[in-house]
Amino acid sequence: MSHPYQVAVIGLGAMGMGAALSCLRAGLQTHGIDLAPAARERLAAAGAASVGANAHAIADRLDAVLLLVVNATQVRRILLGEEGLARRLRPGTAVMISATIASEEAKAIAAELEAQDLLVLDAPVSGGAVKAEAGEMVVMASGARAAFERLQPVLDAVASRVFVIGEQPGQGSTVKIIHQLLAGVHIAVAAEAMALASRAGVPLDLMYEVVTQAAGNSWMFENRMPRVISGDYSPRSAVDIFVKDLNLVADTARALNFPLPLASAALHQFLSASNAGHGQEDDSAVIKAYAGIQLPGDAQ
Repeated sequence: MSHPYQVAVIGLGAMGMGAALSCLRAGLQTHGIDLAPAARERLAAAGAASVGANAHAIADRLDAVLLLVVNATQVRRILLGEEGLARRLRPGTAVMISATIASEEAKAIAAELEAQDLLVLDAPVSGGAVKAEAGEMVVMASGARAAFERLQPVLDAVASRVFVIGEQPGQGSTVKIIHQLLAGVHIAVAAEAMALASRAGVPLDLMYEVVTQAAGNSWMFENRMPRVISGDYSPRSAVDIFVKDLNLVADTARALNFPLPLASAALHQFLSASNAGHGQEDDSAVIKAYAGIQLPGDAQ
């Protein structure tokens, strides 16, 4: 490819910002798209080729688009809505959809994009903001070989590991949804343990030290519970995102007539926290579903 590889990263949240910075570091001409001026300004300061609220002005020069938005509604609106980006992209442009969405939605969106001569990778990601910024996300991808090949510079930049799930869009999303069953249950049970520690009068920082050195630890316990200990619930990933993701888990299982007692209980806890007004707080705020416990940061 004679010209510099150009990628637009759409959605500069915790994961998207890290992915965009990783693309910049890898030497890709990186364009940042987000509705939030602060996110655009941060990426511009890091050396982005351009930033904007949409990618229309640069669509005809892009080799790839990476979407790191929240849900299928946003993916559809950005790509296929009245002001959709898809019709402005050159034939053969690769679109990497890294939102956590239902498998059927991934299939349907991919079919519409492929009908417009675009390459599509159904490519959910995991790893959190720190790994995203280090270019070490885990990607669970499915799609045509041509899509993988076209997106190789982006995958090299953002991922430490790319799992090729299959050739059909939707397969990557299924694997990610099953992964989210574990992620959601792990956060919910970490919160339950810390809530019990609080009720029992065990200092939460001591409980954290014990668990993280012992067999009951999990990545989510270690990553999320410091936010409870500090009383800082500013959202890296919000309670309502796990309401969405665990509902996707439930929908997937329901379609297969498959019981999920633990995932169902975790969804109930996230719904309870959201119902109590904590939906936009960090997902560790699921601990606030428990009544009558004293948490760090609570008004005395």
